[in-house]
This record gives sequence, C-alpha cells and structure tokens, in this order.
Amino acid sequence: MNTANQPQRVTATPAALDLIARLGREHGPILFHQSGGCCDGSAPMCYPRGEFLAGDNDVKLGEIGGAPFYIGAAQFEYWKHTQLIIDVVPGQGGMFSLDNGTGLRFLMRSRLFSDEELVAPDPASPR
Repeated sequence: MNTANQPQRVTATPAALDLIARLGREHGPILFHQSGGCCDGSAPMCYPRGEFLAGDNDVKLGEIGGAPFYIGAAQFEYWKHTQLIIDVVPGQGGMFSLDNGTGLRFLMRSRLFSDEELVAPDPASPR
C-alpha cells in the first residue's frame, strides 16, 4: 500500500475544524493531547502550543486543522487499531482545555481500521 492510500490516524469533522480555527485565532497556535485519565483526561484536550510540552511517552498521531495531535503511549497501544475522529458537541470543555467556555467541547469518536488499512497505517511518530 502506498503512502497516498494510508489512512490518517486522527481526523476531524468540519465542526471540529471550525472550532480549531476559532481557537487558533483567539489563542495562537494550538495542539491536542489525548491522555487516558478519567474525567477531563478522557477527552481530547486543547492547549496553546507553548503551554503544553509533549513528553517522551507521547506519540504524535498527526495533525488536525494544522494542530498537532498527541496521545499517551499507553493509550496509543490501546487505540492503535483505530482511527480517531475528533468531533464537537454542545457542552463544557475540559477544565484546562481551550474549548472550555465556548459552549462546545471536543469529543473523540473512533472506527476500527480495515484489514487492508492495518497493513500500512500512517506511521505514528514519537514526539
């Protein structure tokens, strides 16, 4: 399978892309981090790029709306067979996430890669 046919590990809906653009205009360059914690940690968290440092145990899945998207290594092991789809729904964002206060929050949906896609999914890279 060539690179052009490799699926993206993380994508975003049009609504999510709109909110990403809005947050970028308001806060400058942003990034996402998906941890495996409870409560806020189970939602994709959005931060100003200079205020969150990806660690050695984070994996970069790709970019959505120009924003890098990282996931904790332990979570990556759990989700490596899936494509993450970042969406937006009404609600309160995570306590420290930039979507907090917008009346919207980011939500992660997923789908399993097909057998063909699993042969050569986009390589996730360490930070």
